[in-house]
Amino acid sequence: MKDIYKVLDEIGVDYLKREHPAVFTCEEADQYYKDVEGGHSKNLFLRNKKGDTHYLVIIESSKKVDLKDLKEKLGESKLSFASEERLMRFLGLEKGSVSPFGLINDTEHEVVVVMDKDLLKYDKLHYHPNVNTATLEVSLDGFRRFLEWCGNELTDVEF
Repeated sequence: MKDIYKVLDEIGVDYLKREHPAVFTCEEADQYYKDVEGGHSKNLFLRNKKGDTHYLVIIESSKKVDLKDLKEKLGESKLSFASEERLMRFLGLEKGSVSPFGLINDTEHEVVVVMDKDLLKYDKLHYHPNVNTATLEVSLDGFRRFLEWCGNELTDVEF
């Protein structure tokens, strides 16, 4: 597994690391970050009906995801949550630590990234560094640079 800190340093993305107790939900994270400015998200790892396409959905934390609506936007017949085994296989992550930074482990660029357009209005974004005991703050430009480095297909969607 690649080290997210080394990758961010190599591609020139500045970050601010904040450590905290393990959090598994947005509500738990809000205990530590409700007053921290910037975009906060929930990250969902989904698969299509055939299981041959996987999606990392990055959506503003206050929003709900309607899978029926999302499947239409993505041109899929059905979407469901991917298993913990698939999460580990494609992103090298464990349940509760889903983060776009897990894309560093998707060396075959198999995961499609679905980004909430509303997150693009923030100057700063916050994501786990592939473990749920810390959060990294990065600039929107830095996050875009990271996504370009990853090379995964990226789709911006209105939720």
